[in-house]
Amino acid sequence: MIKLFKVKEKQRELAENASNGVPIKKQSAGELRLHKDISELNLPKSCNITFPNGKDDLMNFEVSIRPDEGYYLGGTFLFSFTVSPIYPHEAPKVKCRTKVYHPNIDLEGNVCLNILREDWKPVLNINTVIYGLYHLFTEPNDEDPLNHDAAAVLRDNPKLFESNVRRAMAGGYVGPTFFPRCM
Repeated sequence: MIKLFKVKEKQRELAENASNGVPIKKQSAGELRLHKDISELNLPKSCNITFPNGKDDLMNFEVSIRPDEGYYLGGTFLFSFTVSPIYPHEAPKVKCRTKVYHPNIDLEGNVCLNILREDWKPVLNINTVIYGLYHLFTEPNDEDPLNHDAAAVLRDNPKLFESNVRRAMAGGYVGPTFFPRCM
């Protein structure tokens, strides 16, 4: 057992010497898992991931989604992800940075997606979350809404819902709420 500690200490010394004496930051289990998830991403062409704080900060990143079908065709929607050090035992926190008229996204950017809440399991990964977000744009769900008004319109008058989505994405008002252009 003692020899094992000496080997670890020697490896740490070699690593510090190689980096000019700067101690190497130890990665959390969450960072290691996230690194694996990101390296294995298999995103649709309409999704893109960026790291605004640089590649050294994997725990905070952005995903843009540009649906290629459905009501939101042609729009671009930006989501920020904040990942906890205890990931995957806790779901990532996801916010929509684009103001959007959507039954499952409120005007503050909160997202209603079951796998980000009660259905999260550690076997799920970032790829699954991104596909879930993409699915919200191809098939919005009026049965579990955050924006109850949009959900009611989708349920009761799909043509009006489509018109409202187009108006919002073009940069306009839906009721008293202004939506910046996202096309």
